[in-house]
Amino acid sequence: MNAPLPAWRPPAVAERMAQIESFYAMEIMREATALEQAGRSIIYLCVGEPDFVATAAVMDAADAATRRGDTHYTVALGIEPLRRAIAAFYQTRYGFALPAKRVAVTAGASGALLILFGTLVNPGDEWLMPDPTYPCNRRFVSLFGGTTKLVPCGAAENYQLTPEMVERHWGPNTRGVMLASPSNPTGTTVPAAALRGIHEAVRARGGALVVDEIYHGLTYMRDRSGTFAEEPTALELGDDVFVINSFSKYFSMTGWRLGWLVAPVSHLGHIEKLAQNLFICPSTIAQHAALECFSPASLSIYEERRAQFAARRDYLVPALRELGFRIPNTPQGAFYVYADVSALSDDSFRFCTELLHGAGVAITPGRDFGDVDAHRYVRFTYTIDIAQLQEVVLRIKAFLKK
Repeated sequence: MNAPLPAWRPPAVAERMAQIESFYAMEIMREATALEQAGRSIIYLCVGEPDFVATAAVMDAADAATRRGDTHYTVALGIEPLRRAIAAFYQTRYGFALPAKRVAVTAGASGALLILFGTLVNPGDEWLMPDPTYPCNRRFVSLFGGTTKLVPCGAAENYQLTPEMVERHWGPNTRGVMLASPSNPTGTTVPAAALRGIHEAVRARGGALVVDEIYHGLTYMRDRSGTFAEEPTALELGDDVFVINSFSKYFSMTGWRLGWLVAPVSHLGHIEKLAQNLFICPSTIAQHAALECFSPASLSIYEERRAQFAARRDYLVPALRELGFRIPNTPQGAFYVYADVSALSDDSFRFCTELLHGAGVAITPGRDFGDVDAHRYVRFTYTIDIAQLQEVVLRIKAFLKK
């Protein structure tokens, strides 16, 4: 007779998990969902996801790919027609000639970052990022044994790194800089001259510059004709820049999990090898569908949606200011407002919780995005229509009067 097995003990969790924090936004979301299930009316301004969906042409292309049987694995860097279409998009939108061989199609921007930092980060390496910044960016660095130095960036710097900051904070173990323009959570952009200066500072030190451009296409400056003016792509700075982009935001395809990475040719072989091992390939159906993102009909729809986002921003920012939120910098892009609540509360996380329970409005606390002054800030998303935003303002106004 076999001896009884010893009592099961859970295996040890990897030490790296101590460096990976949960989203505080998810705590708000969990509470909001529970309140909604209990019958409360909840308006969500805490998730960075467009309320729009893929265009009909994109959905039809996905259906057609399925019917044709285009559902098998592709090569790890993505189907050639999509890589060429992305490269052509840079030519038409930015006037930048991008070789398609520099484009890697990925399983979302998160997949691109995982592959990129897996390619670039050694244990002990340090990366500079602004504080505030999107939290997952530094989690990817931690995953590969690196560390992130968050550089405090306030309203005076538009919540973005400057060349002087990069030079001052670069240390013996610093290997690169990552920034986002427009940024999550602030919606602010890096001026072209500053971006050029950052690139020069990084290149002079033998480092890597990674620029998150997933909110490109969602910027709201207009030229004299009233047409939206595009932010320049960081790729114009040199062929040593790494750029992340995605079909999630401007193209309204969050759940399709498709993005892309533009990298120096010298790194594409390593990126392909890691992509093969981590993901095999991006979603085949999503790749074929995404070809329709660049059709004139779809691009016209995306531009109409951009105008709606701009109108939402132009309503929400002054409305929040009138309620006592301090917003010194009007966001130039994305769909976020990073608001200082110090005139209303000394603890932004408590403020978010109280606002949720007292007004049924779910927003994100600043502590998700950094350390310095995080207790002062909250993030609003304007991914709902103006009628709902007006209801949000009425609810907050009533809440603040209590």
